[in-house]
Amino acid sequence: MATHSVLALYSNAEYAAEAGEALDNAGFSKEDYEFLTDTPYPEGALGERHSSHRLYVFPFVGALIGLTAAILLTSGTQLAYPLVTGGKPILSIPPMAIITYEGTMLGAILFTVIGIIFESRLPTTKKHIYDDRITEGLIGVVVDCDDNTVDRAEQILTQAGAEEVRREAA
Repeated sequence: MATHSVLALYSNAEYAAEAGEALDNAGFSKEDYEFLTDTPYPEGALGERHSSHRLYVFPFVGALIGLTAAILLTSGTQLAYPLVTGGKPILSIPPMAIITYEGTMLGAILFTVIGIIFESRLPTTKKHIYDDRITEGLIGVVVDCDDNTVDRAEQILTQAGAEEVRREAA
C-alpha cells in the first residue's frame, strides 16, 4: 500500500492547532503528523506530541569509554615498556591521572556531539514534503497517511482553514 505525505499551510497558529485537534479526533495518531514552523513556539502550543530525548546518556557512556581507553593506554604502555626509576612502581598514578582525565573528557565530548546528531535525526532516511514559504512565517502541518486515509486528511486540513493543501507520494 502506498503512503502519501499531505502538507497544509496555515498563516494562523490557532488554525494549525485546530487542525492537529481535528486529526486527533479523526483517529490519526500523533506520530502520523508533524508541525513545521520557523517560529519558536513553546513546546505543546500547537498540540504536538511530547518528544523525549536521551541526550544525557551519551556523555556518560562516552566518559566511561574514554576513561577505560585511557587507563588501558597508560597502564598498557607502562607495562609494555617497564622503566624502573629509583625503585618506584612501574604503574605511576599521577601521570596516569592526567591522561585518564583527558581521555574521559575527550570521550564525553565526542559522544555528546554524536548524541546531538543522533537525537536531532539529522541523517534522515525519510523524505518529507516541504514548502519554502514555511521559512517566511507560514505554519505547515505534514500528515503521513496511506491510500485509504489521504482524502480524509486533506478534507480535515482544508476544513481547519488551510491556505493550501497538497499531497505527494512517498
